Amino acid sequence: MSPDLDPRQNRLLAALPAENFARWQAALEPMDMPLGTVLYESGVAMTDVYFPCTAIASLLYVMENGASAEIAVVGNEGIVGVSVFMGGETTPSRAVVQSAGRGFRLRGSWLKREFEQSAPVLHLLLRYTQALITQMAQTAVCNRHHSLDQQLCRWLLLSLDRLQGPNLVMTQELIANMLGVRREGVTEAAGALQRDGLIRYRRGHITVLDRAALERRTCECYAVVRGEYDRLLPASTAQ
Repeated sequence: MSPDLDPRQNRLLAALPAENFARWQAALEPMDMPLGTVLYESGVAMTDVYFPCTAIASLLYVMENGASAEIAVVGNEGIVGVSVFMGGETTPSRAVVQSAGRGFRLRGSWLKREFEQSAPVLHLLLRYTQALITQMAQTAVCNRHHSLDQQLCRWLLLSLDRLQGPNLVMTQELIANMLGVRREGVTEAAGALQRDGLIRYRRGHITVLDRAALERRTCECYAVVRGEYDRLLPASTAQ
């Protein structure tokens, strides 16, 4: 195990009962997650699942013409690859690393055995899946009914919740692809946040200067999603 990477940096792994966590440690494989890495493709059978610790992955729905939009983000709170234990094996979305970092890989077959044989693991993963579904549903509602300014605030806050510190390495073009909007719209919205002193943006680096103001500026979607994750995922139990 890498000495500078602890599985308990992932909130889902940290929530495992101590007995399960001890067994999982030997099966977890530490890995780098460079920006742009595709963790799984649409329609391809998944063989592994991923637990980000310092990275964030975007779940994207890709259209036939190549256009895409983000349906959820997964970071240190969760797992990438729920279709493995839910029985679907494949999904029409793709998972791409949107913020570089590190995490752990676990064989899908190993996880499925744990899911089927351990009631605590089954209940934990099902609760996480419910929270993820809430995020997907709220994202759809937000993209339909709320302004780009509010969507950007929600996206920044959800990303911050999954990272350590106030800094994001992210280009406006990538944000536009995630939100499924034109880059010019993101440029305008980010410029407004910067003029109002909420963020600082420079050469692909975004620093949040006033998180409280960002929370006041966003729509209710952020609070709904965060509330569900806090409600459904217990505090760390692994020792």
